[in-house]
Amino acid sequence: MADNEVDLDSIIDRLLEVRGSRPGKQVQLLESEIRFLCTKAREIFISQPILLELEAPIKICGDIHGQYYDLLRLFEYGGFPPEANYLFLGDYVDRGKQSLETICLLLAYKIKYPENFFILRGNHECASINRIYGFYDECKRRYNIKLWKTFTDCFNCLPIAAIIDEKIFTMHGGLSPDLNSMEQIRRVMRPTDVSLSHRFSLPLVDMVRLAVGGFHSGIVTLGSRLRAIAD
Repeated sequence: MADNEVDLDSIIDRLLEVRGSRPGKQVQLLESEIRFLCTKAREIFISQPILLELEAPIKICGDIHGQYYDLLRLFEYGGFPPEANYLFLGDYVDRGKQSLETICLLLAYKIKYPENFFILRGNHECASINRIYGFYDECKRRYNIKLWKTFTDCFNCLPIAAIIDEKIFTMHGGLSPDLNSMEQIRRVMRPTDVSLSHRFSLPLVDMVRLAVGGFHSGIVTLGSRLRAIAD
C-alpha cells in the first residue's frame, strides 16, 4: 500500500472508536497501515534532532507500557491532540496487553502533528528488552515477527532527550556518568540499536557511553550534576 493510499485520519478514528468500550477491546489495523506508521514516523524522527528543544506549554507523560485505555483516559483528561502539546518519555510497549494500539496511536499523532507531539525512547523501545517483556510476543500473536522488526527499525531512530524552554531537561531515567555536555547527546548517530547490559539500563546512559567509546557501571541522579551540564 502506497503512502498516498493510507488514510491517517481513518487510522486515528478507528483507534479512538473503542473509547467508552470495555477495557481490552482490540483495534486490529491492517499490517500495511502499521508499516506505514512505522516508516513515516521513522522519517520524521530522523529529520528532527536526537536532543529536542521544545517550548512550554507542553504536557509531559511517563510510562504507558501497553495500557491503552490508560492512554485514552490521559488524553481525555489533558486534551486530545492538537488541543494540547505532548512529550512522552518512553516505555510505550511491554507488560500491558495492548502495546500495539498504544504505539500505533502515538505514532499516528506524531505523523499528524510532527511539531506539537513528541515521543522519546525508553529502555523498552530496545529490541533486547521488548523481545522478552511482551511486545515481541504480541506482534507475533497478532501479526508476525517481521512487523516486530519494522517497529525495531522505527524505535532505533527515536530521540532520547528533550530540553524545554532551555532549562528543563527530560529523558527516560538517569544521566550517564560520561555525560559532560549536551553536545555529546547531539553527536549520537541514528539509527542505533543499543545492546543493553541489563534489564534496568537506560537508552541515554548507554547511547552516550557508546558515543564516547566505553562502558562502566553507575547512573547519576539529577541536581547539581544536571546544572553543571546545562551550564
